[in-house]
Amino acid sequence: MIRIRQLRKSYGSNHVLHGIDLDVQPGEFVVMLGLSGAGKSTLLRCMNGLARADSGTLEVGGMDLMLGGGRHSRRELARHVAMVFQHHNLVPRLSVRKNVLTGRLGQTGTLASVLQLFRESDIRLADQCLERVGLAHKALERTEALSGGQMQRVGIARALAQQPQVILADEPVASLDPKTARSVLQYLRDATRELGIAVVCNLHQVDYAREFGDRVLGLAQGRMVFDGSPQALDESALQAIYHAQPTAGQGAGQGAGQGAEPDTPPGTQAIGPAGLHAQAPVPASWMRASAPAGGL
Repeated sequence: MIRIRQLRKSYGSNHVLHGIDLDVQPGEFVVMLGLSGAGKSTLLRCMNGLARADSGTLEVGGMDLMLGGGRHSRRELARHVAMVFQHHNLVPRLSVRKNVLTGRLGQTGTLASVLQLFRESDIRLADQCLERVGLAHKALERTEALSGGQMQRVGIARALAQQPQVILADEPVASLDPKTARSVLQYLRDATRELGIAVVCNLHQVDYAREFGDRVLGLAQGRMVFDGSPQALDESALQAIYHAQPTAGQGAGQGAGQGAEPDTPPGTQAIGPAGLHAQAPVPASWMRASAPAGGL
C-alpha cells in the first residue's frame, strides 16, 4: 500500500527529510512519533501529494507520486488516499450525512456535486460508514450540533466513504480529552483493520502509540531513527526520537523541534474545508448551505 525508498525533501537550504525508507501493508496501523519539526507532517504531505519530494521512490495506494513530476489531481488522489485532520475540516451547517458524502466527490461528476445529487449506493455507503463510527443515529443532524469527539468520528467516516487504500491522519486527537481520544483512535483502528486500509497516523502521545499502533515509527531531524513494535519502544528508543542532537550542516535553530520543518511550507497557504488536501474540493454552494436539504 505504501512503499518509500530514500525519500528526500528540502525547503531551500532547510533539509527536512533525509533518505526515508518505509513500507506499510494493507490493514496495518502505523503510528509516527517525533518532536515538532522532526519531519512528520512533511512526510504526510509528500504521501498525500500536497508536497513534492525532491528525490526517491514514493508509491501510495498503487500510485507512483514521483511519476510525471509528482503532479496528480486531488480527484485522482481521492480515489486512493484519504485524510483525517486535527481540526475536522467539516462544513458545520451541513448535515452529518452530507459531510460524509463529501468523501464521494472524487467519484461524482461536477454537476451532481454542485447540485448535491448522489446515487443511492453512495448514500447507503455514507450510512454504513457512520455506523462503523457509532453515529448512524446522527445522520440527519447538523454537524455544528456535535461534540468535538463526534466531529472527529464524522471525519473518519468521511475518509472511509472515499473507499481509499490508504488513510493518513495528522494528529487526529490532539484537541480531545484522553477518554474521547482513545475512543476516536479505537474507531479508526478497528474500521481500517476490518477494511484492509493502511494507516499512517501522526501522534505526540507515546502511550497512544503503544496502545493502538501495530508498528511505531520515530522521526528525528528528518531521519527514521526507530521502526519497530510498540513493545520495542523502550527508553533508549524514546531517547533517540526525542533527544537527538543537531547533525553537521544543521544551523542553530534547525535542530529537532526548533523549526526544522515549517508548519506551512514556503509558498503555500493553510487549507480549510474547501480544499481538503487529498480529498476532492467541496463546491462553494455546499459551503453556503443553511440546513440539511433533500432528506440528506
